[in-house]
Amino acid sequence: MSTLKKAKEFNPSTQEFKIMLTNQEGQRVPKVTFRTRKDNEWVDVTTDDIFAGKTVVVFSLPGAFTPTCSSTHLPGYNEFAKAFKENGVDEIVCISVNDAFVMNEWAKDQESDNLTLIPDGNGEFTEGMGMLVDKTDLGFGKRSWRYSMLVKDGLVEKMFIEPEEPGDPFKVSDAETMLNYINSAAPKPKVVSLFTKMGCPFCAKAKALLSKNGLDYEEIVLGREITTRTLRAMTGATTVPQVFIDGKLIGGSEALESYLGVA
Repeated sequence: MSTLKKAKEFNPSTQEFKIMLTNQEGQRVPKVTFRTRKDNEWVDVTTDDIFAGKTVVVFSLPGAFTPTCSSTHLPGYNEFAKAFKENGVDEIVCISVNDAFVMNEWAKDQESDNLTLIPDGNGEFTEGMGMLVDKTDLGFGKRSWRYSMLVKDGLVEKMFIEPEEPGDPFKVSDAETMLNYINSAAPKPKVVSLFTKMGCPFCAKAKALLSKNGLDYEEIVLGREITTRTLRAMTGATTVPQVFIDGKLIGGSEALESYLGVA
């Protein structure tokens, strides 16, 4: 049985007990079986399956398809996944009080191939972690407070819990904060985008160079919705590829070779 305990505070105005957020560092994660879906079948996944013998980064959030969760929280961990794994993390897990169908669709929508999304549909894990909160004012019912944690062989080493303040604070549970805790000297992943066209040999060369040098990239293919006019507005050029790294325009494939120091 889990040794986790939940703190409660009595509110005299409502005559109710409010569950308080509790830091569980030094405690073991609660033993829970998650009901997941794989290949149109129900698959039970236990906390032992996820945590036993592994170093796992967990981030938890109020809900799939919600603004901050979709635009920043999950994409940040997906982007930093390689850096985490280079620093001893075996798996990165997102847990939300949503059902398996919703979590699977969100995973597809987010293209979150570097993460494992786990549905805590009944909120059992979240409640056991002392992170279950009431969001009935938003029509959400019981949901998870936003937090992240580093778990080693089922033992919580570190938690980053968002402050208890109105709204949906997102200040400490992000991927960069967690990576800084694990290794403050770890290099952050570079943000790389490139404009390409179908059938362009120089574009293929640029993509090969980026892959060879371990740089993940987002490819923007020119077509009906993104035209050379957009390319010219952003880069001043009409030829492809055009490569951006950390917000700086590098240029075409030859400029990329120079940037990467390729002879």
